[in-house]
Amino acid sequence: MSVVVSQPVEALKKVAILRKEVAKVIVGQEDLVDRLILALLCKSHVLIEGIPGLAKTLTVNTLSKALGLDFSRIQFTPDLLPGDVTGTLIYNPSTGEFTAEKGPIFANIVLADEINRSPAKVQSALLEAMQEKQVTLGKDISPLPHPFLVLATQNPVEQEGTYPLPEAQVDRFMFKLKVDYPAFDEELEVMRRMSRPKTKVDVNSVLTREDLEALSARIEHVHMDPSLEKYIVHLITATRSPEDYGLEMADLIRFGASPRATINLALAARAAAVIQGRDHVLPEDIRSLAPDILRHRIALSYKAEARGITSETLIEQMLERVTIPN
Repeated sequence: MSVVVSQPVEALKKVAILRKEVAKVIVGQEDLVDRLILALLCKSHVLIEGIPGLAKTLTVNTLSKALGLDFSRIQFTPDLLPGDVTGTLIYNPSTGEFTAEKGPIFANIVLADEINRSPAKVQSALLEAMQEKQVTLGKDISPLPHPFLVLATQNPVEQEGTYPLPEAQVDRFMFKLKVDYPAFDEELEVMRRMSRPKTKVDVNSVLTREDLEALSARIEHVHMDPSLEKYIVHLITATRSPEDYGLEMADLIRFGASPRATINLALAARAAAVIQGRDHVLPEDIRSLAPDILRHRIALSYKAEARGITSETLIEQMLERVTIPN
């Protein structure tokens, strides 16, 4: 699909309108919305962690309406089957043939609600969709719609009836976002809005697929200084060999981030520059995005868990110690 050169400027204006449109329904959560927009431009998946009731599902649903994209929600449960996600083959007795019945995974934005409640076979089916952007039904391989993003949620508190996500699948998520309680004024506004059940807010579609393509196409043309490229690699290397950077945390980390983290951090930094109307990456872009890209890619040792040390604490120390090369 050809992208008109003048489109990005107009699309950038629409990003601001998009934020306002989402704000009609969602109070606060600006950082969450911005990260979801970045993921859309980068065509990448997002894992959202937070206790129930923090509007994770509502935010994703509202964003999909404002984008005019097909939205599908899958509630993950321990008895879920792969066919409940991907679809299945149905036998037609009159023709003696099998026909493919596509499942809810065939949408632009798929909300995988409480993803860690599903067993291994479901995770395996979802992994193929996330990585290959396709689904295998019998002998048929069906491509997924474009764009295709999995926005998954998980509850960090309740562990009964949950299955830890495989490291291979967790690594497929560009961001792991943590959603916290709203501030006092924000919660007051939430109460005022939601305690009026008859008040309906219409969300308008303000950003088209063509706008998203125009913005995504700009990522390739964003300049990143070689010193910043080396800075990203140093940050990722510090998660694997912290002692090389004077960080005494080798016994706190089982394994560090994969090269996918390097790629995603560079890609997200360029996308952040695009939605801010810049043609170059700043160090602040990298530093602000690093926690969301690294927190799920650093595996902590039992010693770190016993001492209550989180990956965020280690990432903060790395950002303080690792400097931008000259």
